[in-house]
Amino acid sequence: MFVDQVKIYVKGGDGGNGAVSFRREKYVPLGGPAGGDGGRGGDVIFVVDEGLRTLVDFRYQKHFKAPRGEHGRNKSQHGAGSEDMFVRVPPGTTVIDDDTKEVIADLVEHGQQAVIAKGGRGGRGNSRFANASNPAPHISENGEPGQERYIMMELKLIADVGLVGYPSVGKSTLLSSVTAAKPKIAEYHFTTLTPNLGVVEVGENSFVMADLPGLIEGAHEGVGLGHQFLRHVERTRLIVHVIDMAGVDGRDPYEDYLQINRELVLYNLKLEDRPQVVVANKMDVPEAQENLARFKEKVPGVSVYEISAATRQGVQELMYAIGDLLATIPDKPAVEEVAEVEERVVFKAEKEPDPFEITRDNEVFVVSGDKIEKLVRMTNLNSYDAAQRFAKIMRSMGVDEALRKHGARDGDTVRIGKLEFDFVE
Repeated sequence: MFVDQVKIYVKGGDGGNGAVSFRREKYVPLGGPAGGDGGRGGDVIFVVDEGLRTLVDFRYQKHFKAPRGEHGRNKSQHGAGSEDMFVRVPPGTTVIDDDTKEVIADLVEHGQQAVIAKGGRGGRGNSRFANASNPAPHISENGEPGQERYIMMELKLIADVGLVGYPSVGKSTLLSSVTAAKPKIAEYHFTTLTPNLGVVEVGENSFVMADLPGLIEGAHEGVGLGHQFLRHVERTRLIVHVIDMAGVDGRDPYEDYLQINRELVLYNLKLEDRPQVVVANKMDVPEAQENLARFKEKVPGVSVYEISAATRQGVQELMYAIGDLLATIPDKPAVEEVAEVEERVVFKAEKEPDPFEITRDNEVFVVSGDKIEKLVRMTNLNSYDAAQRFAKIMRSMGVDEALRKHGARDGDTVRIGKLEFDFVE
């Protein structure tokens, strides 16, 4: 089964919790805090495996969660970090965040890797919070939650040559005549429902040819097979535009030529500059010669290769011409632009306020924001010292003052993430 688009859930491993512990050795009278840090959670990493050709495996397994880190222990022993989860994907896989629609990674080369969901760091043990004013803290952090997201995976086949054209112009017949591929061939439109690949041997050289599903007017908007066809054209180095020059279905070959190119450009403007070979198929039909003459008058600057895929007339010459043209085109598939993400800030001139938002849910004041919600998840609220530290950080962030401005009064309920508490002025 050929599957080229799936939606899955990925989650990096949570960090291990920090420990609260104190040294109690007989001959160490002032041992102090000795709680170790938790280990980091594992990342979810996609790695390209050239042996895969479809996303069918992701139809049956849709959740990928990396293991969490180990918790910290006493005697300042840190928990072990967990191993990363490696997920094999076929070459040509584009990974898109389902919420933001941002391209996370575009994986085209064997062995190429990309971190799709980062694991959380381990929480700090109480030995990290000791200072002159509190030499024996009962404070520790929970592990940082791993990054989680829903992603769309789209497979764009990597082929040297892509056959495009209206349905039933002879693309599948041409592929079967020059390769060992056995695509379904029948006298009705949209016989080909999924792309077919074949290897063409030309002398000492070879190249991969893809027979792509038929294109019709409006395909760039999803009409017919729409995007299921067009996304695979983006990876090809050379477009071979097959035209039914006999006009068997009553269409004008020239109008077909214009419409197909229009759909390619409307889908992706970059395809306008992609090298293209025009092939006049079904030249064994009597009406084809007359139509070809009119076609050449309307597009005088375009070279047209005359073939009959059914009788193999002119097919060998076409394959040699394609091979010679490929030799002049860089052997590197087109890739999506991936936004650069700054992993860490080395220097910041001025401290920026931590953004948060306050809304109302009936009588409840809801505080939301990435940093404040992460702080809640990483605070061990069973510890009095940790709860006091959490309250102090909230005040320094300006949460208390903002709640007062929004009308919060003594005893009102405040919710941050899954935590609810009473506001105290």
